[in-house]
Amino acid sequence: MLANVAATDFLQAIALLHTKEVRQAAMADSTKTENDWPAVRATRQSLLDLPLAAYKKHCDAVHYGFERAARFLRQQQIHRIKDLPYQTQLVPLAAIFAEIGDKADHSTNNEKIARWYWCGVFGELYGSAVESRFAKDIVEVPAWLDGGPTPSTVMDGVLRPDRLLTMRTRLSAAYKGLQALLLRQGAIDFRSGQAFDQTVFFDEDVDIHHIFPQDWCGKQTPKISPSLYDSVINKTPLGYRTNRIIGGVAPSIYLSKLEAGKLGPRGQIVEPPIAKDTLSRYLQTHCIPVPELYADDFTGFMKARQKLLLDLVVSVTKNATPAGTIADDEGEELPLAIAHDSGLELTESE
Repeated sequence: MLANVAATDFLQAIALLHTKEVRQAAMADSTKTENDWPAVRATRQSLLDLPLAAYKKHCDAVHYGFERAARFLRQQQIHRIKDLPYQTQLVPLAAIFAEIGDKADHSTNNEKIARWYWCGVFGELYGSAVESRFAKDIVEVPAWLDGGPTPSTVMDGVLRPDRLLTMRTRLSAAYKGLQALLLRQGAIDFRSGQAFDQTVFFDEDVDIHHIFPQDWCGKQTPKISPSLYDSVINKTPLGYRTNRIIGGVAPSIYLSKLEAGKLGPRGQIVEPPIAKDTLSRYLQTHCIPVPELYADDFTGFMKARQKLLLDLVVSVTKNATPAGTIADDEGEELPLAIAHDSGLELTESE
């Protein structure tokens, strides 16, 4: 999870802690007014201005913070870099862990940090202008853990229902977030009945696959548009062998195959049969509406699963999902962006 952390990421986390410390010292100085309080920053200039003494002071804590962030991500069932919703969100996450230290081990604090993290993912808040968000996070999240007000990232972390229809690839942070969330809430492989813990995840080569196969969707009359069947609503994490069994046939057919099992050439059991009620239970762990899937009802399935996925997101963000529309490219992680905020100093995001 930390393989893509750059030197600048590490320095940004230190800069957040240092500039916050400088600001707090200014606030405590009775001779200074609010206009004299320096901003909390993680800009390129703040990295150049970082004193050696500040680096030495915070280096070990930030090192711990990144390692703690990696453990936290595994707890959220994010195991590979390609499944990480936002590389950028690692910076404030590590800085928060560096500042709070052992407080992270308290279950209440861990739950709050998880809520903050998922609000950032599903609110799609770390795609651009990230330095302003970093500064808010390092100020607001530790204070929240100590009983302060709810952070702006948590309040802003709302997923619009229509957004689910426009998320089709890993370019979207929320697309990757939904798959991790399904694993986190206990998704079970259709074929093996195994929960996707870290060992099973890698052994079974788990990846994101279609539920209604794209071959089947393309053969319907009228054809189902790729813009619909490629949306995250029609996808879920599955093992490689399970996806091979699904193939390109109708759900009712591959579900029957899973129920019947498979015998080898000498009559040996290759795939044991699965009782229908057991298979239905496996499907439900993926927020899959079972009757619609067995009936090959694509339209009914999409409507029902959209609501189930939204309910799953609300369970971790604690934020209601309002009606509305959203642009197809909103929330994609951008390589460069320039933003302006009156209270925080910004520059181009890395």
